[in-house]
Amino acid sequence: MLQFRRFSAAGKALAMSAAFGLASLSAVNAAEWNMATPYGDSNFHTQNIIKFADEIKEKTGGSLTIQVHSAGSLLKHPEIKNGVRKGVVPMGEILISRLSNEDPVFAVDSVPFMANSYDASWKLYQASKPVMEKKLAEQGLQLLYTVPWPPQGIYTKKDVNTIDDLKGLRFRAYNASTERLAQLAGGIPTQVEVPDLPTAFSTGRVEAMITSPSTGADTKAWDYLDHYYDTQAWLPKNMVIVNKEAFDGLSEDEKAAVLAAAADAETRGWEASKAETADKTKVLEDNGIKVAAPSEALQASMKEIGATMVKEWQETAGEDGAAIVEAFNK
Repeated sequence: MLQFRRFSAAGKALAMSAAFGLASLSAVNAAEWNMATPYGDSNFHTQNIIKFADEIKEKTGGSLTIQVHSAGSLLKHPEIKNGVRKGVVPMGEILISRLSNEDPVFAVDSVPFMANSYDASWKLYQASKPVMEKKLAEQGLQLLYTVPWPPQGIYTKKDVNTIDDLKGLRFRAYNASTERLAQLAGGIPTQVEVPDLPTAFSTGRVEAMITSPSTGADTKAWDYLDHYYDTQAWLPKNMVIVNKEAFDGLSEDEKAAVLAAAADAETRGWEASKAETADKTKVLEDNGIKVAAPSEALQASMKEIGATMVKEWQETAGEDGAAIVEAFNK
């Protein structure tokens, strides 16, 4: 049974009127939704969601309010999608690629070097959005908006001018995609979680990794490595989803308000991601890390690796993958 009902029972209205005298009809009929998010309040994704919730309240005149539960305080990240699907909460935020074990379509924005810029990432999103919406709808979910993380770059303890400079290095891997990337680059995939990065680099357990400037800044990468190459390998995205039954239960004005707020949040979020990228890259540089664009030779080799991984992904994604690639390449 869905756990988000509109408070509109006549008995409750009478009781409130008796208790408070002037209880307004809009307050009696107000819907209060909980929203589960995995990241802390200081994260730009969460800050954007808080503004999204505020805008919904404003646009609906308070008839729909969203209580944001950040940092996995209501549901942990792996639980959020099924929580929304089952109606435990009506709305939530997740990393799209977390669903790749359900369907390879959801891995599309994490295929290395398929879309290695904000413009290309937006184009890939538009190409993949209809397929993702269809997949989500089959589970009673509706996509509201997406926002990318900063693009992924290569961190090393030494100069890397060509792909040969990565061969034999212990390369941090945290999922199947990064493991495959390390293999194709000639590195040795090594599983290391973010909190263990400083120790892993300091002890030589890993010698290279690919991750965002945000992760580098947050873990103070300057304490354990020297170089960052802005390859913009891929831009993984978060998405905000809503339980379709809950959404359909809103009034037409409330639905329009949610969709308008979602469109604003998407625009605002993409710009915030760009600002995050610039800010955190500067933090790396200000703390002594050599920040550079990849050489032409390295970039060419990475594109070859990307082409291989796109082909492999397309094969696993079948007709849906082929349709996305075709739309993306137009």
